[in-house]
Amino acid sequence: MLFYVTIVGKTGIFMKQSLKIESIVDPLLQWYDSHARILPWRDHPDPYAIWISEIMLQQTRVEAVIPYFDRWMKAFPDLAALAAASEDEVLKLWEGLGYYSRARNILKAARLVMGNHGGSLPASYEELRSLPGIGEYTAGSIGSIAFQLPVPCVDGNVMRVVARLTANPTDIGTAAAKKLVTEQIREIIPKDRPGDFNQAMMELGATVCLPNGLPKCEICPVSHLCEARRQNRMTEFPVKSGKPPRKIEQKTVLVLLDETVQPPKTALLKRPPSGLLAGLWEYPNIEGSLSEEKVRQILDSYGMQIFSLLKLQESKHIFTHVEWHMTGYLASVRPSGGAAELPGVRWVCIDELNERFALPAAFKTYNQILRRYKESRNERHE
Repeated sequence: MLFYVTIVGKTGIFMKQSLKIESIVDPLLQWYDSHARILPWRDHPDPYAIWISEIMLQQTRVEAVIPYFDRWMKAFPDLAALAAASEDEVLKLWEGLGYYSRARNILKAARLVMGNHGGSLPASYEELRSLPGIGEYTAGSIGSIAFQLPVPCVDGNVMRVVARLTANPTDIGTAAAKKLVTEQIREIIPKDRPGDFNQAMMELGATVCLPNGLPKCEICPVSHLCEARRQNRMTEFPVKSGKPPRKIEQKTVLVLLDETVQPPKTALLKRPPSGLLAGLWEYPNIEGSLSEEKVRQILDSYGMQIFSLLKLQESKHIFTHVEWHMTGYLASVRPSGGAAELPGVRWVCIDELNERFALPAAFKTYNQILRRYKESRNERHE
């Protein structure tokens, strides 16, 4: 198969038949054989481990995933163990990875596999695609790596590598661009090593053909085939349109401490079952950046006796499409325990907060405050 390389000249855009894309296969596989990173899921070539690693790696760096993967495999060494777990247990292990719908879909898929596929992931691309949370990319990863199916696995790394190889000015964020690259890869993927080829393409993008900077062409096994390098335009590819600005939301976070009981307790609320951070626990929070006086009025309205109120440092958390700008308060209170109590609140011992409840990374600053409070209290009692 030939790639058509796009050249922009004074008279406009024309297509030049240039690169035989299949020529990248052999040098790429030879490079992968000697340069592939040692990763824990590559030591677990079973379909279950590959599935978990691929879901974790979505939107997350390899270095960040490794400890999560290790903890997960110790807690849920197989599909049966995962399917028997509660959602709270799964979310707690996922805490900090973000995009929590991934964890919920893993649990849903595990239970479906136990009920409908005899406890083993199906060795069919179409059946893999039918499971919750498994799209084209993940089905291609699992199918090619675990079951040696000759199916493409196209992520951002692969899109970037191909865009540079061909100097293609098409916006890689478009569905048309992804469809084209997927079909191009499908035609050249070696039937005897589909998983290695897919991993080699992703590995090249992750370690050599880097984003947001100058690629390491001097160590690239296919640089002699790269049209962007031939034109000395490596940093111009891939082409991707800018993202719309994120929406900014102001929030006031209340870290409430009830020290009238021992051990002390703090207040948590569970987020709605759908939407951002669905079903996770959080500290009570209110829209807007509120003054100390307004916070006192709100706590009074819920019948809480306030012993102290301390304004905390401001915090910011960035999601894909929204930013939370947070003002925090630490309040020592006595809950009313009556009808005026904060709706949906659950008072939990701070000793069990980190062990049992999954709180989003958005509240990291406030988790640390409670952790320091707990450590200080323990020191006083030693």
